[in-house]
This record gives sequence, C-alpha cells and structure tokens, in this order.
Amino acid sequence: MSRLTITLSEARYRALKQAAVQRDKTIGQLIDESLEFYGIKTEEDARELVRRARARSRLSGEQALAVAQKHVRAERRRS
Repeated sequence: MSRLTITLSEARYRALKQAAVQRDKTIGQLIDESLEFYGIKTEEDARELVRRARARSRLSGEQALAVAQKHVRAERRRS
C-alpha cells in the first residue's frame, strides 16, 4: 500500500480525526471511502465497470467506455 503526505489545517485535521473515531475507522479508511464516493476508480475497477456495462447492454468496447466515462464525469460533477 502506498503512503501519502497531505497538509491540512489543524482544525481540518482535528475534524477528520474526530470523524474517524466516531465512525470507528482510520483516517485512511475515511479518505479511501471519500475517493470512492467521488468516483475515483482504480484502473481495475474502471475496467470491471466497462465489462459489466458491455455485458448488460451489448455495446461495443468504445460505446461501453463512453458510457462509463459519462457516468464517472456525472458523479464527479454531483459532488
């Protein structure tokens, strides 16, 4: 697993730490869940999304990829 260093204000760090404790999670888990919520996918997850879209819709590879990208963009805009 990779490590990441970020800079937060003290107030934001305390709020994040408190949220993690309240949810019985680590700060890393909260950040990972947030990335998932915002539609940040691993390449493997994105490929699986395209595979499922193709299987259900009988779209070509290009068409399925376009649908997947459209959904990811829409999800990111909502957030």
